[in-house]
Amino acid sequence: QAHIVESGGGLVEPGGSLTLSCAASGRILDSYAVGWFRQAPGKEREVVACISSSGLKGDYQPPVKGRFTISRDYAESTVSLQMNNLSTEDTAVYYCAAQPTPGRDICILSQDYQYWGQGTQVTVSS
Repeated sequence: QAHIVESGGGLVEPGGSLTLSCAASGRILDSYAVGWFRQAPGKEREVVACISSSGLKGDYQPPVKGRFTISRDYAESTVSLQMNNLSTEDTAVYYCAAQPTPGRDICILSQDYQYWGQGTQVTVSS
């Protein structure tokens, strides 16, 4: 069972930036597709961005496209989510998840990820 841990959440003012980091045991992130998700109070969990195992393919949901960047650091075996120009609507618990994609270098903006972290709170407020 993979153990995934998110970090980097916190309180930030509107217009500010924050970088979340995702790490996992056994360096599984290096060979799995990874997605970032969020769940705001009273709303369903939604996928935000994803990146393939090679790091060459990524995708974003429209509300964050152009503001968020997902990337890999193979030396540290982490996946980061750089979030810029944050608004109050970005307030949520952010989750990282990993999905094996044997033989395919893909990522999918869906909920079909096998391993999940516990989440980190991001609050955007003045």
